[in-house]
Amino acid sequence: MYIRKATITDLKILKEIGKRTFIETFASENSSENMTEYLESAFTTEKLMSELTNINSEFYFAEMEGEVVGYLKVNFNDSQTELKVSNALEIERIYVLKEFHGKKVGQILYDKAIEIAKNKSLNNVWLGVWEQNPRAIRFYEKNGFKVFDKHIFKLGEDEQTDIMMKLVL
Repeated sequence: MYIRKATITDLKILKEIGKRTFIETFASENSSENMTEYLESAFTTEKLMSELTNINSEFYFAEMEGEVVGYLKVNFNDSQTELKVSNALEIERIYVLKEFHGKKVGQILYDKAIEIAKNKSLNNVWLGVWEQNPRAIRFYEKNGFKVFDKHIFKLGEDEQTDIMMKLVL
């Protein structure tokens, strides 16, 4: 497996993997209307272009045999979605294609996020995870994260509760 930083030339791939993994992860638990509304706003070319060119956000792809099978998005400083803490890294997204679940892709992407935080001498890593995603919650707990708060994530018209978790480095 190979991890590489995504660049502006990867916009189309990012859009495809982003939509596909989000659908695979959440479509069965949400209405098609809410999914469509979210996907049409979160994965526009303009929004992804803005995120890819933001100096306080980074995307990384996990590749196997030249195919992107998962990705990571991390945020720093003012790009953090909630806390905006100067000494912290936010893991906004770790998504892996369903057919590659159980093959350590998520763990490798997670390890990359921790490596980035340590290289930047940051003290904390935090994230939000949907309260109805026990698989992800267990993953982060296994990696030492602790629950510290909750917040609302809007998926279309549906207000959902995300559990906020933090790891002190």
